[in-house]
Amino acid sequence: MAGKGSTVSLWWLALAAGLIPLLTIHATFAVSVLEGHVSLCMPYWDSCTSISRTGRHGTSYFIFKGTMLPAAVLGILFWWLNGRWLRQLGVHTRGVLWLPWLGLTACLALGVYTLALGHAGEGFHLMRRIGVVLYFSLTFICQLLVSAGLCSHPLWRHTGSRLLNLCQLTLAVGILSVILNGVVPDFYSRKDDAFEWILALLINLHALWLAWLWRKSHFRVRLWAG
Repeated sequence: MAGKGSTVSLWWLALAAGLIPLLTIHATFAVSVLEGHVSLCMPYWDSCTSISRTGRHGTSYFIFKGTMLPAAVLGILFWWLNGRWLRQLGVHTRGVLWLPWLGLTACLALGVYTLALGHAGEGFHLMRRIGVVLYFSLTFICQLLVSAGLCSHPLWRHTGSRLLNLCQLTLAVGILSVILNGVVPDFYSRKDDAFEWILALLINLHALWLAWLWRKSHFRVRLWAG
């Protein structure tokens, strides 16, 4: 046993990284509806409330902060471990080196957004806008890098291609929102919240897919050297 060290499977960490944010925004939405802060609707197409608004008032304020801040820390570990996972698979593209740093920045931005949520003032509004834009954009880039890395591996090329398809769908939703904002701003102002919900769903689905791939590949990390 000496010299081998101990290893642990961490697919559950990736699962939590995808599930916690997704469950949080739906839980805070449900609680906000029950407490009368938002109307009952289907936010994915009714565009009746933003994600931010669901965690701004009442009990949801504490649920959102109490889960999203740990989720940000978990996300930092998630992207660092994705780099290790790709290297274990034999993927050594340049993008792998960027994953931990881009993931760190994205999750710090999520933390800033979460801390600023529920506070009034232009400064807090700016923090929220910068935080959410950095989080979504940098997380998307991380997902692109992982997907492209898998595409470079002969045994994982098909899986990487499917993950890239999901990334392309996410990008298409983002581009459509920009086009609508420029061409029909009045219509977009009534539907922009729905785009936010859809983007959040797609990003977290990618994380859940990676969790399944970690488990499928038997990804394990050594805890200490013996």
